[in-house]
Amino acid sequence: MQARTSVEVMAELLPLQGATVIDVGCGDGAMTRFLARNGAHVTGIEVSPRQLARARLAAPVGDEHYIQGLAEDLPEKNHSADIVVYFNSLHHVDAAALGKALREAARVLKRGGLLYVSEPLPEGPYFEVMKPAHDETQVRRAAQDALKRAPEVGLLQETVLTHIDTVKIKSFQAFHDRITTINPHVRERFIELEDVIRDNFERLGRQTEDGWKFDQPMRVHLFRRT
Repeated sequence: MQARTSVEVMAELLPLQGATVIDVGCGDGAMTRFLARNGAHVTGIEVSPRQLARARLAAPVGDEHYIQGLAEDLPEKNHSADIVVYFNSLHHVDAAALGKALREAARVLKRGGLLYVSEPLPEGPYFEVMKPAHDETQVRRAAQDALKRAPEVGLLQETVLTHIDTVKIKSFQAFHDRITTINPHVRERFIELEDVIRDNFERLGRQTEDGWKFDQPMRVHLFRRT
């Protein structure tokens, strides 16, 4: 499996210049801003008020903007987007709503538009570090299984590839803040298992001058709207 950053893969596969893009589950807006820096007109959609507030506080890099919404009920018009992006976010959709989320992506895409899904696999050092506090094995598998049904809603698969991304974290405390901010419900379990998680963090990570690095296998699916 080749080591490549997620932004390298995305920039290679997506025609971003001038494209209208919907970034579903945009979190703090980091990927939304990457898309905007590369010439796209981006709407970041996020369900979490806390993450949405963080995204809106960041200095804009283009004409990107952020709105609150759900993957399974996108607040966008029919056939309004050239590209829909799910980056590290499809597995956060409730399993029962995954099919509807894909239908929504197909609805808002123009004919010939692209759905780009980049998902972490349930394996690798970074996954193993977070697993004791937040085991995403089942939800990540459910997201992969749901993508097999994409043709049913008019999304035809063009590309599938896997690569190893590198997660960079300044410190163990930064890791704690990252996991518990995105998933507040795991805070108590993280504190309960902190010694185990810290041991895994130091054993599986690669320490550098500016923090720690962890490998995370990713799978990318690219679909085209018929």
